[in-house]
Amino acid sequence: MAVRVIDSASPQPRPGERAAYYGGPIFGARAASALDIALLTPPDDFLQSLPPELTGRRIELTTAAEARHLRRPFFAKPPSDKSFEAGVFADGSRLPALPPDTPVQVSEVVTFAEEHRLFLLDGAVHAASRYARFGRLDPARASEAALAFAKDAATGAAPFLPSAVVLDIGLISDPDSGDEHWAVVEANMAWFAHSYAADPELVLDVVLAAAGPTADARPADMRFVMPA
Repeated sequence: MAVRVIDSASPQPRPGERAAYYGGPIFGARAASALDIALLTPPDDFLQSLPPELTGRRIELTTAAEARHLRRPFFAKPPSDKSFEAGVFADGSRLPALPPDTPVQVSEVVTFAEEHRLFLLDGAVHAASRYARFGRLDPARASEAALAFAKDAATGAAPFLPSAVVLDIGLISDPDSGDEHWAVVEANMAWFAHSYAADPELVLDVVLAAAGPTADARPADMRFVMPA
């Protein structure tokens, strides 16, 4: 497959070329409009839509204004974009300065012994990689245990996600009891996700399906297209 980098000042494909996108959402919105690309994006309320057996922890979607009233430790992150750095906060007063209506995903604080990235295509795992252990970057091949849970996670998450997307899963470990269980961490845009140790050719399949021409997008995926 021949690949050509287009001119960012005037991004137009040549006759016969099929445009695709890989990069951040800010420039992506501009490129998608100019190239008529459909950028498939998981919805902000994805995690809240999943059954408890897949999330493994309490999760809620709120706003920055509401989260500031929390008086307990919690983990907070943007639902889909990277508008602020995810992390554990002692209470709501420790959140960064954000517009009051900024969506914030809040969950109880847990420890992930390992985390894996799944590139999903048509509701199935197409490529996978471990990317962290106990919060530290540690890319490696996905474990058999992770892939076993990945099948259930992909099936359970499929109704709430586009046909090409990234799903992160992790092994929650309770340091007090020693109990461990697998859970969905989050969903991400395939066109803005690191492949880590996953097969790059298989990852590219998912990226092209998640950020290709609008004319090729399936009707069921149109509700997941990022607004230009």
